[in-house]
Amino acid sequence: MYIGVDCGTQSTKVVVVDVEGGMILGEASRPHRLIEGDNGCREQQPSDWLEAFRGAFHEVVAKVGIDTRAIRAIGVSGQQHGLVALDARGEPVHPAKLWCDTETAVHNAALVERLGGEAGCLDKLGLVLQTGYTASKLAWLRDTHPDAYRRVDSVLLPHDYLNFWLTGERVAEAGDASGTGYFDTMARHWRHDVFSEIAPELDAERVLPRLIESHEPAGVVRPELARELGLADGVLVASGGGDNMLGAIGTGNIVPGLVTLSLGTSGTVCAYSAEPVRAESAMVASFCASSGGWLPLICTMNVTSATTRVRELFELDLIAFGERLASAPIGAEGVTILPFFNGERVPALPHASASFLGLTSVNTTQANLCRAVVESATFGMRYGLELLGDLAKGASQIRLIGGGAKSPVWRQMVADVTGTQVICPEITDAAALGAALQAAWCDRNATTSLEALCAHLVRLDERSLANPAPAHVEAYHEVYARYRQALAERHGIPV
Repeated sequence: MYIGVDCGTQSTKVVVVDVEGGMILGEASRPHRLIEGDNGCREQQPSDWLEAFRGAFHEVVAKVGIDTRAIRAIGVSGQQHGLVALDARGEPVHPAKLWCDTETAVHNAALVERLGGEAGCLDKLGLVLQTGYTASKLAWLRDTHPDAYRRVDSVLLPHDYLNFWLTGERVAEAGDASGTGYFDTMARHWRHDVFSEIAPELDAERVLPRLIESHEPAGVVRPELARELGLADGVLVASGGGDNMLGAIGTGNIVPGLVTLSLGTSGTVCAYSAEPVRAESAMVASFCASSGGWLPLICTMNVTSATTRVRELFELDLIAFGERLASAPIGAEGVTILPFFNGERVPALPHASASFLGLTSVNTTQANLCRAVVESATFGMRYGLELLGDLAKGASQIRLIGGGAKSPVWRQMVADVTGTQVICPEITDAAALGAALQAAWCDRNATTSLEALCAHLVRLDERSLANPAPAHVEAYHEVYARYRQALAERHGIPV
């Protein structure tokens, strides 16, 4: 048996996978508490992740009824970009600043300038620093909490921190490390000179984790923790990775020709490439994959986080929200929403706020507002697909994951807005499955390829298939143009 863990913004999920039987035996999750501020602050206590892992792990093994001593390896997926700065005892010096934190936008702009602008960033890192990457969070900690900064002994990402808790080892792999802002995504190594620009007092050799390959183990579960969890001695912990990288594995997106699109708290679009990609747009993150190769990706910050705001505003449950969504026409009778409740990364508007446009006494209805916020989140995905260029244009299929993928109306909307066939894997929470697959790959690397594991376990749900309807595709061209015009008028984004 193999355990897959996905430590996301909202919760930690744990799945148990039987590779021989080709099935997920069960899953469980526990929620996280988010610390928010009007200044763009988005933080969490790393201890909450550990508590959530313990609760979800014990629930799922009890639910499935397995002998925990049959577990061979654990893989961990984590929300990208978060800063987990630890002291010499391995304790956080400050709550973890998350990917969706925009409080550090000024620090990010200053770092980009010091690195020589976009051209300098591309030369040193293979991508352009964005607000939300780890680099500006560390610079912010140095400026605003000097006492905590002076205690920093190691700098980890969220999934690295869970691996450290599981094994006692401070390691990282190229996929998740790509989003730090001090990692060369083309050459796949740390850039100590860039790190010194961010945190000149810290010794990069000492505080940055040791890099390992994606198929290598981070270590084995600590004996005392193994006893607590009922595990056998020597259970491997895989390298793990960022949620987007392991979500790609969990959808089988480890070869060219596919696009994975996630409708989660944030939205991501990614496509595998066997070669490093230098994108034309600075908003495309040329990340490494956690399966070898590269995973060019764009991330929007407002998807189900935005739809949830509107749903809760009207005190609707998911079923009622879905009914309102389905009852409104394409284009929501002229209502346009720019859903930037958390600022935005793509397009690069870290200080933006949400706008509700085109409201009249006739079209201001619950149904139209529900429809407009879902359409706007989807338009953000189309904007990102266009930025990916040829990688996305050549894709024959979009594999849809995340909470929004469970909605038939939203699935059809993605197909119609993008003009591309859409289908969901049977497991739409793909990051946890991808973590378990990577764990099995790590354990069986000498005898089994990741491609074979994905072919065996990543199954597509034919009932979820959505083909673009030509009349809807045409209608959405006009509605999308209206959305782009609103971006231009409100935020100066070229049409």
